[in-house]
Amino acid sequence: MPDKAIRFLIVDDMVENLMALEALLRRDGLEVHQAQSAAEALELLHVNDYALVLLDVHMPETDGYELAELMRGAERTRLVPIIFVTAVEKDETRRFRGYEAGAVDFIFKPIDPVILKSKAEVFFRIGQQARDLAKQRDEMRAIAQHRDQAMARLRAHTDNSPLGFVELDGGLVIRSWSQGAERIFSRPARHMLGQALKASGWLPDEATETLKGWVDEHSDSDRSLRHSLEVVARTADGREVTCEVYGSVLIEADGQHRSLSLQVLDISPRRQAEEVRSLLIGELNHRIKNTLANVQAIARQTLRQSADLAEFDRSFSGRLQALARAHSILSDATWSSAPLDDLIEDHIRAGTLAADRLRRTGPTVEISPENMLRMALTLHELTTNAQKYGALSVPGGEVHLDWKLEGEGLVLRWQEKGGPPVTAPARTGFGLTLIASSAGGEEGTVAAEWSREGVVWTIRLLRGVSPLKGVPAAPKPSSVLAVAPGEELAGLHVLVVEDEPLVVLDLTHEVEDAGAEVVAVARTLSEALDAANGDGIDLAILDGNLRGEKVDAVAELLARRDIPFCFVSGYGPEHLPSAFRSVPVIQKPFSSAGLRAVLRRLAKPRQAQVA
Repeated sequence: MPDKAIRFLIVDDMVENLMALEALLRRDGLEVHQAQSAAEALELLHVNDYALVLLDVHMPETDGYELAELMRGAERTRLVPIIFVTAVEKDETRRFRGYEAGAVDFIFKPIDPVILKSKAEVFFRIGQQARDLAKQRDEMRAIAQHRDQAMARLRAHTDNSPLGFVELDGGLVIRSWSQGAERIFSRPARHMLGQALKASGWLPDEATETLKGWVDEHSDSDRSLRHSLEVVARTADGREVTCEVYGSVLIEADGQHRSLSLQVLDISPRRQAEEVRSLLIGELNHRIKNTLANVQAIARQTLRQSADLAEFDRSFSGRLQALARAHSILSDATWSSAPLDDLIEDHIRAGTLAADRLRRTGPTVEISPENMLRMALTLHELTTNAQKYGALSVPGGEVHLDWKLEGEGLVLRWQEKGGPPVTAPARTGFGLTLIASSAGGEEGTVAAEWSREGVVWTIRLLRGVSPLKGVPAAPKPSSVLAVAPGEELAGLHVLVVEDEPLVVLDLTHEVEDAGAEVVAVARTLSEALDAANGDGIDLAILDGNLRGEKVDAVAELLARRDIPFCFVSGYGPEHLPSAFRSVPVIQKPFSSAGLRAVLRRLAKPRQAQVA
């Protein structure tokens, strides 16, 4: 056995003979076992491995010849060498029987120590060699097992990898084609193995020439270099697959034969994602510039037709808020079609259109983003005009708003009742221009009837309208709070947490115009935490995000200190700290009235404490 002593077995019925033989054989690395009978010897032979058995011929019950025959009849002991020890003079008949029974030699008594040691030395060395061979066999077996396990793991990794592994010989004939390659290119290995790369139709000819160049480059070198290539390969059905190919030229031990190992990565999804990203960036840039252009046009036209700055501020802010709220509706709908009812509810929640004076009927429909933005401004202008000159300017006046589907479009009718007599305006102002362009500016899509009972507007949306699928979402609560006019914020100290300088300037002016004082401005998270720990703060205005950092810690600190605060953010409530869903949210861009209304509501408990 590997790493164990060599064992000899002495079998003799005489104890003194056993002791004498053991004394003569004793040496380092040798372990001598004794047996006084055939039965005892067989028991030891079935437990241990022996390099040599010294067997006395004459023993009671079962003699040496019979024991040898029993050993030759058993698989385990058949090959164990036997030397017979006998006191009988050399007798050819007995010697023949001994060899026939399996003996390899005889030693005659009285025993010559030199002869015994010489013969024992041979079998000791044979035993050592057998032990070493067994050890090498076990080591080779372990190496082979590790190799097989490594190959199995490598095969599993190769087959399960998103990469395709392909091996080519020096002549660019395909010798290996992994399951990953089968998945990527829909080409089974049985169709690819043994094919010349150029004839396989897998890679274009120019790519084949490039791979050939990789192999030729190594003809005078024994270094292994790494190559890479981007290529458009083809599947079995002709579909194009954009791939990155990484190759290594392998040189055989003889230095003559070369092979090419390829790892192929399908980057088609990455390329598609890059194309989508480029498209989205372009679309985002287009929408931002369109929005800025609309804001610019609204600002210029409002300024031209405003009598003073106060009127400009009021008109421009109202139009900008209507546009911003429409953007919020479209963001919730991921800039796809959104319900018309959501737009109407938004005007009601914002306080620009009174629910008790509105009568509306019509099917549930969705309108496209372009229609949503135009209709937001249109409803704002219709409501503003009705409040100034029409049915909503006197008690008891009503607005009837109804719509119906017509082909692929929508016919919307705005009728005012119970208001003062109206006549067609002498000139067309910017508000009427906005209403007239509500259907995209196409001729005949917008009409007005200026009757004494009230104006009637008919707007036809020719496209971008569809019946609403599913159940419409529940209306969102308004973040703009109605308060009685005339309430003041005088004497209150406000902390402003905002990272945009222009927004800080605007907030500061609004707060100071309301009579309060901005005692600190924080633009980073660390500044905000320091400021929120300070004394003399009655209210706080908190941005929803500071240079990419969340403001949860600031909100928690303000809440622990019982300092009322509100969020001013371009994010919706779902993207603000979840533990503070009840905190008021003022959407950017904000209106002066909306900001002051929220601050006055937050200030009431503080003012009550002072009183």
